[in-house]
Amino acid sequence: MDFFSFGNIIVYIDKFIKFINSIFFIILIVGLTFALIFSPVDYLQGDTVRIMYVHVPSAWIGLSIFSLIAISTMLNFVFKIKNLFLFVKSLAPIGLMFTCLSIVTGSLWGKPTWGTWWAWDARLTSMLVLMLFYVLFILSLKYLKNKEYLPKILSTLSILGIINIPIIKYSVEWWSTLHQPASIKFMGASSIHPSMLFPLFLMLLVLLLYCALIFLMKYKTEIIKIKKKNIKRL
Repeated sequence: MDFFSFGNIIVYIDKFIKFINSIFFIILIVGLTFALIFSPVDYLQGDTVRIMYVHVPSAWIGLSIFSLIAISTMLNFVFKIKNLFLFVKSLAPIGLMFTCLSIVTGSLWGKPTWGTWWAWDARLTSMLVLMLFYVLFILSLKYLKNKEYLPKILSTLSILGIINIPIIKYSVEWWSTLHQPASIKFMGASSIHPSMLFPLFLMLLVLLLYCALIFLMKYKTEIIKIKKKNIKRL
């Protein structure tokens, strides 16, 4: 049995899609209930703070996806693994979507909090730069047909883009910004109250499942396109 044949891959993808569909809406309802009803209002921001439950997970996912894309692109450049190229091609639009969602929800949150939709804050600007790298990635994948130069260009974009990731992370500590320092720390105690932390991680799970669902459908589409060219396996 050839695990990497397109028929087998599509079968496993369909099984994962069915599994995610079976639990997604339940977790979505639970997450929204905790985020919109049980989560307390902020004593300064009021209900506006609830934007956090979409804004923060979207930013995390946007950063994580670009990191995955950068690593996969460089591995593909070195080892010529075709499956990683499909992985990057399927994942890049999703990363762009979550990065844009982070920027838009940040603007919606910034207007009542800072009094403006946009400021050239270090973190805002570095997230905008990340979005531009995503756009360059997608345009390169779509319009560059030269298979010799495409991996080199994507690897260059990966190296340049990955430098921006720690800048986004530590910008609030390196420069004076409108953003507050990180409230959630994976190494150490978080300053955010558990009544807000639990809904936040629930919504992170919701968006991760949604991300996985879109990725699997996109990846399946890319495989079907290749299958139509009479290529039997990756």
